[in-house]
Amino acid sequence: MPLMPKSVKYRKTQRGKIRGKATRGNSVAFGEYGIQSLEPGLITNRQIEAARVTCRHFLRGTGHVFIRLFPHKSMTATPAETRMGKGKGEPSEWVARVKPGKVMFEIGGVDFKIAQEALRRMSYKLPVRTKMVSRRM
Repeated sequence: MPLMPKSVKYRKTQRGKIRGKATRGNSVAFGEYGIQSLEPGLITNRQIEAARVTCRHFLRGTGHVFIRLFPHKSMTATPAETRMGKGKGEPSEWVARVKPGKVMFEIGGVDFKIAQEALRRMSYKLPVRTKMVSRRM
């Protein structure tokens, strides 16, 4: 089951702009190590799930993975080979808006080297530049 909200007030949202830096969710809160965004962007529910699966596969059942973002925003798309006009397309995917500084994923219960490798593999699945942060920093 993909990550998506149970209900929303408006099915079709405007694109908008992502301005400023993250003032909340910008420090490690649940685990010991995290992966922090360095640039703004939109992360789809498929990308979140791909990163989670990659991390769980590498950790092989040890440790905990915390997902700190949720795709609340719908993105629409019109079908291929459709002429211009005819209104806004149907919702096709759900995305999470990410500001620079947002801690997106956290890992706990594993040592530094394993967490570092797991977070590095997760970062390949994400469309924004990231860096590893720790609770101790």
